[in-house]
Amino acid sequence: MLLHNKQVAIIGGGIGGLTLARLLQLQNVNVKIYERDLNSEVRVQGSPLDLHEDSGLKAIKQAGLSEEFYTNIRPNASKASILDKDFQLHFDEHIYSENELKNTSNSNKDSLQDISKPRPEIDRSILRSILLNSLLPETTVWNSQFLFMEKENQGWKLHFANGTQAYADLVIAADGANSKVRTYISTEKPIYSGITIIEGTIYNAEENAPKLFKFSKGGKVLSFGNEQTLMYGTKGDNSLMFLLSSKIPEHAISKDHLDLKDNTAVYEWFKSNYKNWSTEWQELFKAKELYFIPRPQYYFPLDQTWETQKNITMIGDAAHRMPPFAGKGANLAMLDALELSQYLTTESYHDIKTAISIFEKRMLERASKATKDTLENSKQLHSKDALQKLVSIFKNKQQS
Repeated sequence: MLLHNKQVAIIGGGIGGLTLARLLQLQNVNVKIYERDLNSEVRVQGSPLDLHEDSGLKAIKQAGLSEEFYTNIRPNASKASILDKDFQLHFDEHIYSENELKNTSNSNKDSLQDISKPRPEIDRSILRSILLNSLLPETTVWNSQFLFMEKENQGWKLHFANGTQAYADLVIAADGANSKVRTYISTEKPIYSGITIIEGTIYNAEENAPKLFKFSKGGKVLSFGNEQTLMYGTKGDNSLMFLLSSKIPEHAISKDHLDLKDNTAVYEWFKSNYKNWSTEWQELFKAKELYFIPRPQYYFPLDQTWETQKNITMIGDAAHRMPPFAGKGANLAMLDALELSQYLTTESYHDIKTAISIFEKRMLERASKATKDTLENSKQLHSKDALQKLVSIFKNKQQS
């Protein structure tokens, strides 16, 4: 095996990195994950994940974790309610009858159809715990924020912010959209998509935002108006996460001196930028235990490439960051993990560099297509007729 007596270092303990570690350990590979979080109890950010049959679920099955996964899915999480900016309901998947769905014409072939596909959803924190618990003890090295690395022998000497160091024969970057490891592989810079998201999270949402918490029915709420979106959903930990997504200049948040730690200021920004949106949404901004994160949306060029190296590669957002409007980010990261683990543990290639080269070629091809899809979805979701398009797609979809 190519990785016999090799030490593998995965930088980043997100879904992609954890999936890769699990798959490599099943093949008896020596692997460590270096994660910047202090410990496993740190709150996990991000929305619930809907895993796709040809990627995320495929990796879960190969990892031998299907039972744990399906035990923890949230059945209603994938069901959507679609509203306009005035809080008027246009579609409710929770009550829309199966016969109505089956008898509706299926003429609309819009690219947004992928969004409406029902898939099993799981909270990101739960999936992370399942993957963490599947690993051998001491696999994850916590409190290890990557600083830099330097070549040593045939591998790399890694340096972390806590003052520790480690050696690895092979380094795999799984450290997300703002990857520090990526710079050792590619100089390609991300492109601003024209969309910025402000992410809000309300903890103890059943108490702090009771009306909107109840309205969601455990699913997702999608609202559209003025070429803007407001989406939210609840999680199993009783929190509520919402996304304000709009077309604004790249550095508008900083130029407006918007203090995202000042919830009142964010609410004023919302009222100023989301003009004429219903006051029903104000509960989101007046809730206690509310925190905001700015997320300008970037993507790498569809034709990006780099020269393969023998002792380093990358997966997930580190390799192909993109906006979230096709739901493919985590799924692609898990598929990357699955394929890379297979290429590195097969007997088909005579050296690691060849295996990595073939993997990277396949990864970049599918990432290019996924990026194109999500950019098209982004355009549609922020169009003047986004509401009508999405309602039509949900009504036209066929029940399996």
